[in-house]
Amino acid sequence: MKKILLATTNKGKFNDVKEILKDLDVEILSFLDFDDYPNVEETGSTFLENAELKCKVAFEKYGIPSFGDDSGLEAFQLNGEPGIYSARYAGENADDESNNLKLIAKLSKLPEPHPGRFVCAAVYYDGNEFKSAIGEVRGNIIKSPRGNNGFGYDPLFIPNGFNITTAEMSHKEKNKISHRLNAFKELKKFL
Repeated sequence: MKKILLATTNKGKFNDVKEILKDLDVEILSFLDFDDYPNVEETGSTFLENAELKCKVAFEKYGIPSFGDDSGLEAFQLNGEPGIYSARYAGENADDESNNLKLIAKLSKLPEPHPGRFVCAAVYYDGNEFKSAIGEVRGNIIKSPRGNNGFGYDPLFIPNGFNITTAEMSHKEKNKISHRLNAFKELKKFL
């Protein structure tokens, strides 16, 4: 069975991708399957640059075809913040709750609604060339967290056409509409 390494230690992201690609005859690994995984610094200025960097580092270290995924939330009223800094919006070692609180504090000063989008840049690298896809889901950001599923900004995001947050959706429901699904669905065409 072919192996593909997802260059992440984020269990939520790993589970999302594994679910999306479950119909392929591949074994999906993550950095957590290795004792000596690299800490990839996200020095790119876009989601796509960061995703390329992650899968290139993973391939160079392990020699396994790799996926890189960089994703985040963009609040339109905040000129795209937190954007590529989504995971460390409230600081380098910030957790989901502190990132959410910082976003709520910034949006609280602005009139509602708070439109935004989740964006995912997904990249596949086999040592020869990069294949990439961008997925997004648009919606509104709320100021009171709702739901216990998911991770990151899920408790604050209501996708267009829904009245519940992505944290109130089951894993399966969320994966039917997610930005990550949209990106990896495109990438599947290259495998």
